[in-house]
Amino acid sequence: MDAIDRRITDILLADGRASFSELGRRVGLSTNAAAARVRRLERDGVIVGYRAVLAEDRPGHHAGIEAFVDVRLQPERDSEQFLVWARTRPEVVDAAHVTGPYDYHLHVRVRDVPALDALLRTLKRDAGAAQTQTRIALR
Repeated sequence: MDAIDRRITDILLADGRASFSELGRRVGLSTNAAAARVRRLERDGVIVGYRAVLAEDRPGHHAGIEAFVDVRLQPERDSEQFLVWARTRPEVVDAAHVTGPYDYHLHVRVRDVPALDALLRTLKRDAGAAQTQTRIALR
C-alpha cells in the first residue's frame, strides 16, 4: 500500500460513497486508475466492505444511551452460553470475554434509562450475571 492508496482509503473512510471520478480528482489519478486501485484494495482485503452510518451511530448524537457493563457470572454459569445469549440481544453492540474481576465487558446501546435498567435486570434474571458494574458513555 503506497501513499496514494492511503489517501484513497482515508477518503473512503470519511465518505464511502465517493465516486471513482471524485477519488481520482482528489488523489491526482484518472477515474479508471482510481477505480483500479479501489478494486485492488478490495481484492487484497484492505477494503472489506462499506456501511451506512445511522444518525444514532454518529459521534455526539444523543439518540439513546451508550454504556459499558462489566459482568461477573454466577459460578455455575457457562461463559460460552452467556456469549451466545449476549449475541442474541439487540442492545449488545459488542461482548468481550476479559481477564480480571469480571468475566465479560459489554458495550450496549439502549433507548433510555428504563431500557438500561431492564437490560441489567435481564442480565441477572436470565443470563446468569451475579454482579454488574455499569458506566454510561458521556461522549
